[in-house]
Amino acid sequence: MQYVTVKGHRPGPHLTVIAGVHGTEYTSIAAAREFARSLDAATVQGTITVAPLVNPAAFWARSPFVVPLDGNNLNRSFPGNPDGPPTEVLAHHLTATFIEPTDYLLDLHAGDLPEALEPFALYDESAVEAQARAMAIAYGLGHVVRQTRAARTVGGSTSAVAADLGKPAITAESGQNGILDRAAVDQHLAGLAGVCAHLGLLPGAATTAVQPREHEGWHWLRTPVAGWWEPTVSVGQPVAAGELIGVVGDVLGDARHEVHAPEDGVPLFITSSPAVGADGLLIGIARGL
Repeated sequence: MQYVTVKGHRPGPHLTVIAGVHGTEYTSIAAAREFARSLDAATVQGTITVAPLVNPAAFWARSPFVVPLDGNNLNRSFPGNPDGPPTEVLAHHLTATFIEPTDYLLDLHAGDLPEALEPFALYDESAVEAQARAMAIAYGLGHVVRQTRAARTVGGSTSAVAADLGKPAITAESGQNGILDRAAVDQHLAGLAGVCAHLGLLPGAATTAVQPREHEGWHWLRTPVAGWWEPTVSVGQPVAAGELIGVVGDVLGDARHEVHAPEDGVPLFITSSPAVGADGLLIGIARGL
């Protein structure tokens, strides 16, 4: 696993940037690569560590969401277990190498191969959540989601374990469907610049061009039946409580299961593949308009 650490000539905080937790979220990996190559110790105040690809097995296998060695999701496996299956061993290594030694953490993501996505940043309830929220806003995406400990939809993630360790951290998402889209890469790079300016690590004004819509938690909706999934809404399009947001039918098109919004909110990701298995994830709706 390759990574770079750049120590500036002046003291300051330690920021760690990781990407490639999910191996086919290419815009985040590309942005981390470019960011790492752009760093110059002469302009850094503090220390910046960048690891552009922390799940190489999934990257080389083109495996969405899971580590192919055992079929587990790395971003549900932190802080890991050195004596567990391969994904938990990797999570333990990443926690010890990148999360525990740092002051701040940025984990870059994107919509995976079967996932349409509206750009957003996520942070967790913790003793350092005010700092994490400020980082999420500085990243400059259109939506910011706060997760409480009691309703942690994305448990076992890098940002969740960092929060538990007292490290301000965010998960930042830009890009979708595993496409290497230049605009999404640039959005990540702008976010990195914004957070680095906010933390005083790199020169530049810590300004946010976008005032994000802030959300308190999620609804992640799953299907009880396998079938052909057809969403009736788009990412970023507000939905009202009770609104039909999609149908899971059989291959011939007969409806079997209607999916309705549980409350007002905004879909931030939608499974774009028609093929869904029983208990398959369909849509993530950030609460509130």
